[in-house]
Amino acid sequence: MSRILSIAVPALFFLLFSGSILAQVGEPYIHDPSTIMECDGNYYTFGTGSGGLISEDGWTWHRGAVRPGGGVAPDVIHIGDRYYVTYAKGGGGLAGGHASKVYVMWTKTLDPQSPEFGFNDETIVASSNGIEDCDAIDSAFFLDPNECRLWLTYGTYFGFIRIVELDPGTGKRKPGNKALNIAIDCEATAIMYRDGWYYLLGTHGTCCDGANSTYNIRVGRSRSVTGPYLDHMDVPMLKGGGKLVVAASGHYVGPGHFGLLDLGDGVQKFSCHYEADLLQGGRSVLGIRPLLWRDGWPVAGDNFREGTYEIQSERSGYALELTVDFVRMASGMRAFGRAFEGPVTPVPPQELSEVAKDWPTGNIEVRIGDYMFRPHQKWTITPVTDGGGSFGSPYFKMTIEGTDRALAATADSELVTVPAFTGAPEQLWRIDQLIDGTYRIMPKVVPNSGEALALTAVGRSTPTLAKFDPNSYKARWSFKTP
Repeated sequence: MSRILSIAVPALFFLLFSGSILAQVGEPYIHDPSTIMECDGNYYTFGTGSGGLISEDGWTWHRGAVRPGGGVAPDVIHIGDRYYVTYAKGGGGLAGGHASKVYVMWTKTLDPQSPEFGFNDETIVASSNGIEDCDAIDSAFFLDPNECRLWLTYGTYFGFIRIVELDPGTGKRKPGNKALNIAIDCEATAIMYRDGWYYLLGTHGTCCDGANSTYNIRVGRSRSVTGPYLDHMDVPMLKGGGKLVVAASGHYVGPGHFGLLDLGDGVQKFSCHYEADLLQGGRSVLGIRPLLWRDGWPVAGDNFREGTYEIQSERSGYALELTVDFVRMASGMRAFGRAFEGPVTPVPPQELSEVAKDWPTGNIEVRIGDYMFRPHQKWTITPVTDGGGSFGSPYFKMTIEGTDRALAATADSELVTVPAFTGAPEQLWRIDQLIDGTYRIMPKVVPNSGEALALTAVGRSTPTLAKFDPNSYKARWSFKTP
């Protein structure tokens, strides 16, 4: 978070803002967020300055997280019965120059109301003297899943990104461990592991200039946690390489500070901050987006957007539809063996008013059938105000276009459409993008069931609700624009 522009910038690093509305909702105002961590049913992220944010569901965030020490760009990791927190003091340019110290401390809980809350054993694990080619801030943890070794990366645009090894039992730096250089021209780094590769993600560009910040996140990979890290063009990150993962989009400017959120079952997301949300006065806000994988590389997905769609089964290529009689369009039969005569007259699309009058007035079941861009196959998907949400996304209602007829889960773990949307929890739907770009669709609640179930094509034409299988196409869906 340090690449300071040569202009008169206030100490933005130490500000946390208040307010409401999107990226997430509530009070999502934060700079340099740590990896989001679950503790006792709540979610926490810490930022530059002091404190941080708390959420009950990963969607609505409020101030309230407590972290002593102030400083900049913290990170957090859970190992055993401890939550380790790292942050830095000093550095970052401006009056502080580039002399800095990286600290690690631990607590048994992140809940500031718990009697077990309290940070212990604060210790220095890395430093820079202001002269060497390193600025020791922007630290982040990585626990190697292969060897259970704990690593810490740190550094900024001023010099090298470095990695050191820590003791996972204490959080302290291993005696005699030498810091290794692994990248340049980035900051706010993080490491993750997948399929035999270690991925080093770094934030590239300029920060701390609001809507004019050029932050973006880039990545290289290596077979070893200590490098060398190369990008998709085999350019070493020690020579400034890095494949783009995410950049500015829409009204969100300057994504930085990657944090992995592995939700299991083929759903991965990542947190970041946007240097500026133009719709919120250019404030720095918390963002959460899907993480996709293409050709062995991570790339940012997009949170689901409201609209009208065909909901296509990846199992069969058929579409989710109402179980109603098929109504023929007035186009006649094809004239085999005869030349077409007369003027060419367009066939108008089938309209809702032509068919809905014959639909049942009560509940109507759903099925999967050949998509014919007919009214009973078009779903309008809209976020529900005050309906809550999950990481990166609100809950949605799913209605037949032009009607209030809503998709709902039943007490038998089946699917039905009800005549009108009431806001009941079984009518609220979570839509998560999977790592391959398809989607998982889940009701917020299945009546009389405590299980988390997903919309599943149990047969080529039969939908149901069942436990999600990440290794099957049965519960993967795509949304196509009619």
